[in-house]
Amino acid sequence: MTSKTLTWVEQDESLGVAEDLAYSTTLLRAVQHGRIAGPIIRLYRPQPTVSFGQQDVRLDGYEAARQQSSAHGFTPTVRKVGGRAAAYHRGALVIDHIQPEDDAMVGFKSRFEYFGALFTNVLARLGVQAAVGEIPGEYCAGEYSVHGVLDADRRIKLAGTAQRVVKGAWLFSTSLVVEHGYSIRRVLTDVYEVLGIDFDPQTAGAVEDGAPGVTVEDVLDELQWEYEHEFLSGGLDGADTFNFAPMLWDDLLDRVPTDSD
Repeated sequence: MTSKTLTWVEQDESLGVAEDLAYSTTLLRAVQHGRIAGPIIRLYRPQPTVSFGQQDVRLDGYEAARQQSSAHGFTPTVRKVGGRAAAYHRGALVIDHIQPEDDAMVGFKSRFEYFGALFTNVLARLGVQAAVGEIPGEYCAGEYSVHGVLDADRRIKLAGTAQRVVKGAWLFSTSLVVEHGYSIRRVLTDVYEVLGIDFDPQTAGAVEDGAPGVTVEDVLDELQWEYEHEFLSGGLDGADTFNFAPMLWDDLLDRVPTDSD
């Protein structure tokens, strides 16, 4: 096994709604071109945002959906990847894992499986019965959505995942709703109605619905534990070991400015 460094960065202030999203790509390019070593984990609490997919933009109700987002205090944005509208806010946590890879397409599907297991393990230790898979009526439906099982009759979506691959590196991004799921439910109910897309509001929720009292800080602590005890000794394929290296947010910005190509 070879030993590498896993850089862990907790972002302590927002760059702005669009800028926070764009910085994920900036980091991906920096790792791709070797300007900063990977893997790197960047974690942040997003500003209230409704992130629309490319398919949403082409719907007749898109402009009305943007207006509904703003009326609820959520900034509407459009992401480059697929899927449908998703919402998050300061009660959520975005986790970007960026890693160099000679052939980044290899292991594309297995990464969804790996991170699905990682997040269900984290949630289980917090007291949430969690599983991976699409649930009927969920927002931004996905095969690898992470959901919580509240009882025999109700499951709620907790996390959506997305992946971007470039030559020599990949980005795996997860948005996990931890607190205040009701506000996600309210804004998406109105957004999906004007978009004309089926959505069951009861499938939207937060980690605290399955484990009352859990906070974003609790998730951060458990996620760090999971990385330190599971990822560091082997990585995704068991072939590498890693040293854990926390980095301050300001230091990362110095290394990789927001205007980096």
